[in-house]
Amino acid sequence: MSTRTQAHAVTEKGRTPAVVLWLVAAAFVVILNETIMMNAIPQLMVGLDIDEAAAQWLSTAFLLTMASVIPVTGWFLQRVSTRTAFTVAMSVFIAGTLLAALAPAYSVLLVARIVQASGTAVMMPLLMTTLMKVVAERDRGRVMGNVTLVMSVAPALGPAVAGLLLQLGSWRLMFLTVLPIAVVITVLALRRLPNVGETRQVGIDWFSVVVAALGFGGLVFGLSRFGHGLGAEPWLIVGGSALAILVFVVRQLQLQRSGEPLLDLRTFRHTVFSRGVLLLSVSFMGMLGAMMLLPLYLQSVRGLTALETGLLVMPGGIAMGLLGPRVGRAFDRFGSRLLIIPGAVGVALAMGSLTQIGSHTPYWLILGAHLVLMVSLAAVFTPTFTLALGDVPGHLYSHASSLLGTLQQVAGALGTAIVITIMTARADQLIDRGTLTLEATVEGMRWGFGFGAIIAVVLIGLVLLMPNRLHDGDPEPLEDGRPEGREELAPVS
Repeated sequence: MSTRTQAHAVTEKGRTPAVVLWLVAAAFVVILNETIMMNAIPQLMVGLDIDEAAAQWLSTAFLLTMASVIPVTGWFLQRVSTRTAFTVAMSVFIAGTLLAALAPAYSVLLVARIVQASGTAVMMPLLMTTLMKVVAERDRGRVMGNVTLVMSVAPALGPAVAGLLLQLGSWRLMFLTVLPIAVVITVLALRRLPNVGETRQVGIDWFSVVVAALGFGGLVFGLSRFGHGLGAEPWLIVGGSALAILVFVVRQLQLQRSGEPLLDLRTFRHTVFSRGVLLLSVSFMGMLGAMMLLPLYLQSVRGLTALETGLLVMPGGIAMGLLGPRVGRAFDRFGSRLLIIPGAVGVALAMGSLTQIGSHTPYWLILGAHLVLMVSLAAVFTPTFTLALGDVPGHLYSHASSLLGTLQQVAGALGTAIVITIMTARADQLIDRGTLTLEATVEGMRWGFGFGAIIAVVLIGLVLLMPNRLHDGDPEPLEDGRPEGREELAPVS
């Protein structure tokens, strides 16, 4: 069956194309690994004889690699078929997972995490680009809701899954569990995965690749260093990275004249896409800041174990993922405003309530606030992703997906860095005044959540700028389910 027939099936029967389902399953597995190391730090310190800073690098290196590799995926996805991109991404991820499971020393495990991240970086842009090509516009909200499952549940389950596996055995069990699942999904998917769209033999500018890696990767690294203090080092790294990003932007503008930029910045000429990128970046700043701060509070202040912490925050992630498809259906039927405005208000209420935490706050209040936060973010994410990517023409889908992925990584790192800096600075200030360490820590965390509350107020203003639906000039689905003006979909090979 051709991919055009699959798109038609979505329009007529309300089914998600098989190609999207397989990519969602694979993306879920690889994204899970982004946060799976958070709870393993104590075991890693003992098992590998390393300090906490080195153990943290296993997560930092993963994020840094993602930020460095994602900008290249826009070019990569144009040159290769869907099956080739999937095969490369999953093969690299599986190789990294196997290497991590067998790693005899810390240095090998660090390299394995970098290899894992390189495969992971391809999956979300591949999923987004394919979805936009095979799903008719009127069904995109519902199908995009399935992507929310990957975006929210996988990172939320990471610490919980790690906590459970660490109770059962060594840290190697985390990788040994993921490995066979990734292999099975890859083998089954390749038996049914079609090729979508036409490949283009575009060139690559290696200067852009290097500058992008230095700029975006360096920025994520520099922001992570703020958690160790506000000295000159992180400022120099961030400043140098910002300069590299400026050089990257200038270079892309030059290459656009020849038609082969690494990342096509003409996507930002589309107003809804630009507003959507800003809105999603701000949302990720608040979400990842809270995802970092809440487990820290539960473990360092309330004394919960890693497993107990994971189980407490798991319901929010699961609720967000389960609501994703329903939010998508509501968007397809009613438009965005009914979802993103209440969603932004819900984020503000949840963040505001977390600013009131104390050393004895009931767990049910924390669970409730986290549930409201995750559900509200689901109401914001799905419509915004759908509107933003739907605003760009088909030949820019891969570039738009790569830009979204890159800026989300940077925004998440920025949000985490700001929250840690605010929390640490406030706690140190109170300790210097003679406040007890526990009380000072809790107050610092309240200030950190206060930053999230401010972000949520900004979010309310941004959602008001988004349209209810794309403008009337947007291409409408044809009778066969293929949006008019989009490129023809290649038949399944």
